[in-house]
Amino acid sequence: MQKSVRYNEGHALYLALLARKEGTKRGYLSKKTAETNRWHEKWFALYQNVLFYFEGEQSARPAGMYMLEGCNCERVPAPKGCAAGSAKDAALDKQHYFTVLFGHEGQKPLELRCEDEVDGDEWIEAIHQASYSDILIEREVLMQKYIHLVQIVETEKVAANQLRHQLEDQDTEIERLKSEIIALNKTKEKMRPYQGNQEDEDPDIKKIKKVQSFMRGWLCRRKWKTIVQDYICSPHAESMRKRNQIVFNMVEAESEYVHQLYVLVNCFLRPLRMAASSKKPPISHDDVSSIFLNSETIMFLHEIFHQGLKARIANWPTLILADLFDILLPMLNIYQEFVRNHQYSLQVLANCKQNRDFDKLLKQYEANPACEGRMLETFLTYPMFQIPRYIITLHELLAHTPHEHVERKSLEFAKSKLEELSR
Repeated sequence: MQKSVRYNEGHALYLALLARKEGTKRGYLSKKTAETNRWHEKWFALYQNVLFYFEGEQSARPAGMYMLEGCNCERVPAPKGCAAGSAKDAALDKQHYFTVLFGHEGQKPLELRCEDEVDGDEWIEAIHQASYSDILIEREVLMQKYIHLVQIVETEKVAANQLRHQLEDQDTEIERLKSEIIALNKTKEKMRPYQGNQEDEDPDIKKIKKVQSFMRGWLCRRKWKTIVQDYICSPHAESMRKRNQIVFNMVEAESEYVHQLYVLVNCFLRPLRMAASSKKPPISHDDVSSIFLNSETIMFLHEIFHQGLKARIANWPTLILADLFDILLPMLNIYQEFVRNHQYSLQVLANCKQNRDFDKLLKQYEANPACEGRMLETFLTYPMFQIPRYIITLHELLAHTPHEHVERKSLEFAKSKLEELSR
């Protein structure tokens, strides 16, 4: 006889009390029982990643609870038995149904419904966000941004001190120039009678001065034009143009890669999870996890990275990228797991294709216009080339980044870390 799982009931009751008072989302939902397939209205309260339900809003003790870590919540259509007919069936047809899918194979999904569509959307969104692992990733990203902002503040403080000293020097220089102007004005006043007499005596002096002024202006413009043209043709300017082009190409490639990950997750992973929870599943949850290991997390990570790249492009011509790679580097262990699992995932997929029902379902997914005729194996292979692509891009960036550049050391560090991962 299997022993029941023991847990800290006192602490669970305390969390239930907090859920009733401070829960992220609270309200009445109808819950379908697994034994009788009947619907019963319960009062639910979501606190962090635990979902409690009570017999009523005033109940002090919960009737049950569900752990939501690693779960997925999806909206589902009304059951076929709720087609239009009697008044009761018509009322049921207006209900909004959604399910909570558990990652463990054999675990029946939690089926819920509510009368208000907006309320249903709020419940689905709240359950989606009730993931401790997602919060950890967001916390790490925010911490990296915080560190970067602190560095910027320190840099700005140093720059402010330098500007303050420059202002003090300029104030001193202004006082000195004022003294010189006063002295020059006095000299000019003394020489004005002589200059007036000289111009009256020789009217051609004005014409000569005007010609000299035009000549000086022409010579100055020609000199600056030569300086600008020399810089445009210089190796430094050419290097900066190539560096900017590399960054623009990187943004385009990252946008395409994020789209590929989006298709992988939304056209294959999530539909197969739903299929694995059906009454006659063509694939198990374990096989889905083996084929798509870390795919969804990688998609979220690169969406953040892509947004950061677009923000840098908005600040052109100042392009600082090193801090973006500082955000990406701590998450490389996710890629390591995906790379090590790649051959095994293709093997599991090949075995699943032996099942006719699965093969037929997969071909339906691959016929989606978003796939553009590409097979699932192609989308699973895209992340394998991303790290080598970053290494090549960083190598090209460093080739056109001066040794005294502010982010050269950071780019070299990111390149070395990525090379360690690719070995």
